[in-house]
Amino acid sequence: MKERPTGQITREPLGLALLGATVVHAFVILAIGFDIQRNNPPAPERTLDITLVVPEKKPEKVEKPDFLAQASQLGGGEQVQKNRPSNPLGNPRAIRKQQKPAPELVRAGAVRPEPRQQKQVITTRHADRKETVRKPRPTIKATPRPRVAQLLASTQKEIDRLTAELDRHAQAASKHKRRKVLNASTQEYKYASYLEAWRRKVERIGNLNYPDEAKRKRLYGALILHVAVRADGSIEQIRLLRSSGHKVLDDAAIRIVRLAAPFAPFPPEIRKEVDVLDITRTWQFRSGNRLFSEP
Repeated sequence: MKERPTGQITREPLGLALLGATVVHAFVILAIGFDIQRNNPPAPERTLDITLVVPEKKPEKVEKPDFLAQASQLGGGEQVQKNRPSNPLGNPRAIRKQQKPAPELVRAGAVRPEPRQQKQVITTRHADRKETVRKPRPTIKATPRPRVAQLLASTQKEIDRLTAELDRHAQAASKHKRRKVLNASTQEYKYASYLEAWRRKVERIGNLNYPDEAKRKRLYGALILHVAVRADGSIEQIRLLRSSGHKVLDDAAIRIVRLAAPFAPFPPEIRKEVDVLDITRTWQFRSGNRLFSEP
């Protein structure tokens, strides 16, 4: 075996020791660097915005321009014909007019005028409260009472008119029946005697059955009644020609005639001539609760 020289043996461990120390120191330095970065995060990066402005080149001055514009421009395009340029956004002046007017500035301390309030008229179909207006009572003028003679004269004329009208209606309604109208102007004895007997019976029955309500209320008045009597004394019909003004008296007169029926049959001399007698009389309910039948 060959022996190594002593100088070569001593150099190799020294180099290995330096290499190991270098590795250890590098590991420690790197470990400490990572811990510092974990505890202290890096500061945010600062940014800076840069805007590049390109200067506009002024076009060359045109000696004979085709159109007038706000700024000088050089024309382009492929067409030879000169067309007026159009603005797709419209007239800028019209756009400015359409813009809303700026709000009016009011100085501090100035009082703004209050807008006038329009009067509102509210109409309702139904009133909340109904007010009743009392109508003034009509004044009743006292009319002078006519005299008894005037009343009797007018009553007699009305009886004659109604009797004649009844006679015409009776003859037209029943051509087969023979009729006779009896009133105050009847002067034949045979008819006058029958009419007087009829009147006495009616007054007697009427005074016996005088209406109680007329007595209590003291009602008085006169009415005209038409009674048609057949040959056998039965009643053909009863009609109220003129009212007394009190329904109680009108109904009482009709009831009294029905109570007094049937009347006496016609005597032979009357039966030969007529079949029905039409009697028209004035019925008077007077003071003292008395009934009278007058022509």
